Amino acid sequence: MFQSHIGEYAALLTAVFWTITAVAFESAGKKVGSLSTNLIRLFLAFIFIGIYCSITRGSFIPFDANTHQWVWLSLSGFVGFVIGDLLLFEAYVIIGSRVSMLIMSLTPPITAFIGWIVMDEVLTKQNFLGMFLTILGIMIVVFDRKSTNDSSKKSKKSVKLSYPIVGILLAFGGAVGQGSGLVLSKYGMQDFDPFAATQIRVITGLVGFALLFIILGRWKKVFTVFKDKEVMTSLGIGAFFGPFLGVSFSLLSVKHTTTGIASTIMSIVPVLIIPPAIIFFKEKLNMKEVIGSLIAVGGVVMFFM
Repeated sequence: MFQSHIGEYAALLTAVFWTITAVAFESAGKKVGSLSTNLIRLFLAFIFIGIYCSITRGSFIPFDANTHQWVWLSLSGFVGFVIGDLLLFEAYVIIGSRVSMLIMSLTPPITAFIGWIVMDEVLTKQNFLGMFLTILGIMIVVFDRKSTNDSSKKSKKSVKLSYPIVGILLAFGGAVGQGSGLVLSKYGMQDFDPFAATQIRVITGLVGFALLFIILGRWKKVFTVFKDKEVMTSLGIGAFFGPFLGVSFSLLSVKHTTTGIASTIMSIVPVLIIPPAIIFFKEKLNMKEVIGSLIAVGGVVMFFM
């Protein structure tokens, strides 16, 4: 039974891993910034995956990948890690991991929408209804009705954002980057080993962020982070469960099941992350936010039923 559902189990584990890594990287990002967090976590992931591949495949770097795999997985790494995660990690700092991951639940519909536009894949009425429910659930969380007093001292209700618009847009950009990266990964990976494929993506991400740090002249700031044991612990945990296990298991999932099913199961992160947000960040959730999260996840599930 396990063998016949390996893709689904891998997707479920991915959701758990991404919940852990989101909490860890929010903690680190608020202390040292999103740029340093991204670069160091990719460096740590490069080491973790390299050691694993050395043991299982006899090679630290996947030199056995063909040109097609190197090109498309590298492009996937640039889109997903450099662009997508840069935006997402900045969103962690501004609006927190819980709301960021809720907005990231748009990734599966965005992935399907890209397939509809680029590859002429068919979207049904139910698909569009699922997309609508996901957006509705997110809107319930990020918008709030507040009372305002006008000059006549009459109280009026107005709809306002509960979180900074910049953070919301950054998280949305992260969702677009992750959705695009997943499509590119599936196309580029073919029958290649998921962990080795992740290593190629990580290498591209490292190169991209290294060039960014050279342009911005921020290398000195990165080296100071290594002296902070608490931050390095968070980055180590995040790198192990994120770029190493999380991303690798997501590729393992799409290799053994459809992208839609994998994305649907992975999308439960906004629900899984509620308890850690309350425990570790002392966030106070109201019933409106819990209901909105459930509706958003339900929309994603409906999208691929």
